[in-house]
Amino acid sequence: MFLVTGATGTVGRAVIDHLLAEGLPVRAITRRPEAARLPAEVEVVRADLSDAASLPAALAGVDRVFLSTAGPEIASHDANLAAAAAVAGIGRIVKLSSGRAGDVAAADPIPAWHRAGEEAVRASGVAWTMVRPMGFMSNVLHWTGSIRESGTVRAPFGQGRIAVVDPRDIAAVAVAALTEPGHAGQVYTVTGPEALSAAEQTAVLAEILGRPLRFEEITPERARADLERFGVEPELAAAIMALRATALESFTSVVHPTVAAVTGRAPRSFQEWAFEYRAKFTAAQ
Repeated sequence: MFLVTGATGTVGRAVIDHLLAEGLPVRAITRRPEAARLPAEVEVVRADLSDAASLPAALAGVDRVFLSTAGPEIASHDANLAAAAAVAGIGRIVKLSSGRAGDVAAADPIPAWHRAGEEAVRASGVAWTMVRPMGFMSNVLHWTGSIRESGTVRAPFGQGRIAVVDPRDIAAVAVAALTEPGHAGQVYTVTGPEALSAAEQTAVLAEILGRPLRFEEITPERARADLERFGVEPELAAAIMALRATALESFTSVVHPTVAAVTGRAPRSFQEWAFEYRAKFTAAQ
């Protein structure tokens, strides 16, 4: 049995789809099973990573765990799950981390939270694999509203480049680590095939959509205010902006061959991703 946390998130759901495609049994934990909207084949159970007492029952009969957590509680949630997994005799934990967790110079919150979570997983004694994506192609879906309304993309740090990756390729690496031998103790930094700036991503989307798009660089202060206006807690909004700023550093633009090395298939390009998801930028909401 494979347990997936963060099952309704972008990568967690892709991990579930990969596992189901291989005919493997999947259990997902969530605080709100009634709202999970997962495939019928998935066993959905109520559990909360902040409540250690809820985890033993969720781990009963499980052999492998995909661990995906977010926000300021990453370290404590990872520690709770890892400790419960050790008691339950779990065979392997595959943790979704941050590409920046491997950058010793990265002191901003999100990589620091993930670094502490990785330490908790390692300390548990359970066999582990760390999957560190550099950036998600799907993050540009946040631009859909402004593209539909005004043909404009607004983002800070416009010239910073990130080697963004399709979340399904992240999931493919994670599933290989969950299901195949030889991945224990490995740290996989996962990227797409090229580093792109927000302005360059905008140009790709314009070509795919067949319409002119304008890129407008906004200040970090405005971008943070936008996050908070859409309901992101101030602490997390500040952490997200600190992570976005690292796009200006060379670390985020390095292309890693991990997807091909682990899965035997080249990672999808941003052009391929954008073509597949082009309706998201044109459909009425």
